[in-house]
Amino acid sequence: MGSKSDLAVMQDAADVLKELGVDYEITVVSAHRTPDRMFSYARAAADRGLKVIIAGAGGAAHLPGMVASLTHLPVIGVPVKSSNSIDGWDSILSILQMPNGIPVATVALNAAKNAGILAAQILSTADEFLVQNLIKYKEDLKKKVEQSAEEMSKDL
Repeated sequence: MGSKSDLAVMQDAADVLKELGVDYEITVVSAHRTPDRMFSYARAAADRGLKVIIAGAGGAAHLPGMVASLTHLPVIGVPVKSSNSIDGWDSILSILQMPNGIPVATVALNAAKNAGILAAQILSTADEFLVQNLIKYKEDLKKKVEQSAEEMSKDL
């Protein structure tokens, strides 16, 4: 994430990855304040065993795109509505409007949970255990909706 203040949003990605049984690391890497750290982090990510990077950033939100330009790994960008953002639109557009050749998968504003799920789905293409965890996770979502519908019909 671009700053510690993004943790309130990015924690959702960590939580869902943990729930699904995916190992992860979480840190602060600022594209603007620590560019050398960003370069080192992105260039060494694959050598450290990472398979997917989730990068969350607010404001100008250059982190996901810059990381994607430095690695062959898939990068998922999470636009974060920060205190200095333009209602989050600056972050969304900064991550979404990448030039051809440097793709960044982009989830909705503050949707770190979806980024975690998407990362797990990417990883599941080579991990049957993770496939089963995702199937169970989605089945649990379905059950929650069905329970809500049943409860609402009783109240009517």
